[in-house]
Amino acid sequence: MILAAGLGTRLRPLTDSRPKALVEVAGRTLLEITLTRLRSFGINEVIINVHHFADMVVDYLESHNNFGIRIEISREDDRLLDTGGGLKKTAWFFLGDFRQATTSQAQEIEPRRVIPSEVRDPQKASTPSKSDQKPDLSGSPDEPFLVHNVDVISTIDFRRMLQFHNQHGALATLAVQSRASSRLLLFDDKNQLVGRRSSRKDTFIPGAASDPGAALAQAKSGQAARAVPRESHSERSEDSALSSHSPLAIRQPPLPLAFSGIHVISPRLLGTLNEEGVFSIIDAYLRLAAQGEKILGFRADEYYWRDLGRPSDLSQAGLDLQQRIVE
Repeated sequence: MILAAGLGTRLRPLTDSRPKALVEVAGRTLLEITLTRLRSFGINEVIINVHHFADMVVDYLESHNNFGIRIEISREDDRLLDTGGGLKKTAWFFLGDFRQATTSQAQEIEPRRVIPSEVRDPQKASTPSKSDQKPDLSGSPDEPFLVHNVDVISTIDFRRMLQFHNQHGALATLAVQSRASSRLLLFDDKNQLVGRRSSRKDTFIPGAASDPGAALAQAKSGQAARAVPRESHSERSEDSALSSHSPLAIRQPPLPLAFSGIHVISPRLLGTLNEEGVFSIIDAYLRLAAQGEKILGFRADEYYWRDLGRPSDLSQAGLDLQQRIVE
C-alpha cells in the first residue's frame, strides 16, 4: 500500500494545484519513484489511498498504464482517514481477491498473494515468470505486505526487512533509524515497541518501565527474584511468562528511534484494528504492543532515507537522484 492521501501542506504552494504524490523530483513524480522501487523488489499489486486532487492521481496512473502493475485506488473523498483509518479501509485488498469483492465486502473470497515468494524469502527465489503468464494469486492469508509513504525515498532493503519480520514472527515491523525527529518511538533491547517520545517527554505503554533504572534495581531485589524464577540466559526464550514489554524485561534505557514511514505488516493485524474512522496507525501499534503483540523496529541506519515533506527536501533529493545515491 502507498499512503498518498495527505494534503501535503508542508509542500505548499506546490500542492495548491496538485496532490503531493504528483510533485516532481528531478523530473519524476514521487508516485513514480515509489512505484518503481516497489517493482524493483517484485511487488506487482498495489493499492493507493487518495483524497487531495484524487482524480489527478487516477488520470496520471491511467496515462502511464499503471506502470505495468495492478493498481487499485482507495478513495477518501469525504474525509482523510489518517494512516490507520486509511489502512483499515483497504483490508479487503489484502485479505481477499479484489476482483470478486462486493461493495459490502462481505462475501467469502480467496486469499491472495500480495508479495511474491522471492521477495518474502530470498532463499526461495524462483525463476521470474514470463510476461504472458497470469500472476499467481494463490497463497496464504498470513503472507505479509508492505506499507510505504509516498513522500519518502530510501535505499532500505525490503527483502531484508521482510526476512527480519518473518524470522521474528512480528505482527508489524517498522523501519526505524537513529536520527533527529520531533516524534520518536521507544524500543527496548529486543527491538520491541514500548512507547513514544514527544516534546522530550517519554510516554510508555502500560506495563513498560518509565524508569529503567528502577526496573533494574527491582530486578536485583529479592522480591524480583521470588516473582521471576532464576534461569540461565540459554534457558530464556521469547515465550517466557515475562513478556518483553513488562518492567523487568527492560535491561537498559529504551532507545528513541525515528520511524521512516515504511512498515511490513502481517494481515492478522487488520483484524485487530478495533479503532473506527480517523486514527493513526502508530496509536494502534502502541495499543497492540501494550497487549503483548510483537511490534518491532527494523534498524535501517545503514540505508539512505529522506523525507520529502518540504521544498528544500525536494531540492536535495533531486541532487541525490542525479548523483544516483538513490534511484
